Amino acid sequence: MNAILGPLITIVCVLGAVLTLAALLIWVERRLLGLWQDRYGPNRVGPFGLLQSVADMVKIFFKEDWLPPLADRAVFIIAPGIVMAVTLLSFAVVPWGPGLAVADLNVGLLFVLAMSSLSVYSVALGGWASNNKYSLLGSLRAVGQMISYEVFMGLSLLGVVLQAGSFNLSDIVEAQRGLWFCLPQCVGLGVFFVAALAETKRIPFDLPEGENELVAGFHTEYSGFKFAMFFVAEYIGVTLVSALTVVMFLGGWLGPWLHPVAWFAIKTLAVIAFIVLIRASLPRPRYDQLLALGWKLLLPLALANLLVTGAIVLAQGE
Repeated sequence: MNAILGPLITIVCVLGAVLTLAALLIWVERRLLGLWQDRYGPNRVGPFGLLQSVADMVKIFFKEDWLPPLADRAVFIIAPGIVMAVTLLSFAVVPWGPGLAVADLNVGLLFVLAMSSLSVYSVALGGWASNNKYSLLGSLRAVGQMISYEVFMGLSLLGVVLQAGSFNLSDIVEAQRGLWFCLPQCVGLGVFFVAALAETKRIPFDLPEGENELVAGFHTEYSGFKFAMFFVAEYIGVTLVSALTVVMFLGGWLGPWLHPVAWFAIKTLAVIAFIVLIRASLPRPRYDQLLALGWKLLLPLALANLLVTGAIVLAQGE
């Protein structure tokens, strides 16, 4: 009985923490943007505007759940669920502390990368099924962007795998007890972080949702609960890449004095705040500039980092 109850409690706690944090991030991002851009953030609904996200969710859920008359009904409905499912599934292998993971897989990193690859289907199907030219263009942009930057993301993490000698995320954290990988793998960290921003379609790489060009991109025709799923999935994705950055490069739960889970939460929130700061300060590039950055700069950097790391690991092993 305990063998079943323990994992179920862990699953409920992880889902509750992730969904609560994703909802809270909506408020946190607005407050931080207001602070950094010298303007007011949400400050009317509840103390410090804390209930603004609740008010937004109530408004979204009571909006008409409209289906375009010429849309592919089944695919249109399924698409938002795909991105929510694969993003939440990725958290199954994220270690929040020593032994605190839903599934401690030997190939945990490969599982996360596989789930992130499947999220491409959500935006592709959503844009295509909408039967809207702006949605289709947005989904084509998203597919090209996400598939391209998945290559650099995977290559940037292989240096960490070489140094840790494992794809298991808990083993990677334990391998950083002497030195966090953000120092020897600083190039990999830079490539991974840029690729993660592009994967999650965050500013400045929100070209699939470019409102001044494509209205709202691949989710132009979505409303109500289905739009909310796309909206919340973006913040869950931000939490995921922040947690993965902490696990791979910032020592995971390692740290003095505080509880390991507290250290993991502090580091993850710091990375999230940095992602918000980037949104507050950087403009959106052209789409050709985005792809050129990846293939002409990030790919050579990732390959060079992998080559140097492999040579060092090989030399140390002799």
